[in-house]
Amino acid sequence: MFLFFTVLQAIVAAALVAVILMQRSEGGGLGIGGSPSGMMSARGAADFLTRSTKWLAVAFVVLSIALAALAVKGDGGAVETTLGGEAAPATDYDPLGGAPAAPAGGAEPATPSDDPLAE
Repeated sequence: MFLFFTVLQAIVAAALVAVILMQRSEGGGLGIGGSPSGMMSARGAADFLTRSTKWLAVAFVVLSIALAALAVKGDGGAVETTLGGEAAPATDYDPLGGAPAAPAGGAEPATPSDDPLAE
């Protein structure tokens, strides 16, 4: 269901962009005026594009709210969080797979209690 609404949202968004770009410029936006003899200069076409823009925008907002509600409800498999769980203990990891090397001078390896930054 979530995937269906996501695909529908993408289709509505693409249609909304296309309808907005087809509308005739009223001028004043970026200092660029529209030509009065444009392809979509008829008043009926302008009314249709305005109405379709309104309804596509309403559909976009409704789908956005529906997708947000579905994402919050969720089915438990998509998004996992560790805020309520315990973190795994940190372990020393040697990417080369060898034993930990002894420090110079023959001293024993540092233990976690010898670390001045550990609390």
